[in-house]
Amino acid sequence: MQNIIPLEEDNYYHIYNCGINGEDLFREEANYEYFLRLYDKHITPITDTYAWCLMKNHFHLLIKIKSFQNLTGFENLSGLKPIKKKPPHQYYSNLFNAYSKAINKRYSRHGSLFERPFKRKLIDDEDYLQTVVVYIHNNPVHHGFTNDATDWIWSSYNSCLSKEPTKLKRKEVIEMFDDVDNFKYVHQQEMELIEIDNFLEINDDF
Repeated sequence: MQNIIPLEEDNYYHIYNCGINGEDLFREEANYEYFLRLYDKHITPITDTYAWCLMKNHFHLLIKIKSFQNLTGFENLSGLKPIKKKPPHQYYSNLFNAYSKAINKRYSRHGSLFERPFKRKLIDDEDYLQTVVVYIHNNPVHHGFTNDATDWIWSSYNSCLSKEPTKLKRKEVIEMFDDVDNFKYVHQQEMELIEIDNFLEINDDF
């Protein structure tokens, strides 16, 4: 049986998953947008997000689980009720279930949409935090969807460079690279993908 890593407060995780049997998660632009809205509803209240990338049949997230001590009286985006303390993985399961139900209804499909359990990797090496950010943003390049990270709109790369308001931990991400210029420079360098894949326990599907 697979050893499932628990999601614990104040820890960083690389979370990723794909469609069951390689099935597409996102068929059209509206799907990406809807997933991000659900993410904001279910995940933002209990998670700080440092990087994300959505592709047709899989996704990557770099997150930090917030301390529940800092959530007292915090309300969800609907403003209807305060957050109740429950295991962090349950919020992610709620996101995936809500999205799956919507996709099943829209495209007249049935059954699971995501592989289970969703993948997660504890990032407890600060040197690897920067590497994971670059890895996530360059995933569309790695899979041949684009030649430059800036061209893929369904990732946090451009949000890191923007001046627009964001819930992404943009300031903290840029500080990992010292400044914006170095952020851009590091993203343009070739990566030792095999070494990183082994560390992140990722196979070729991601």
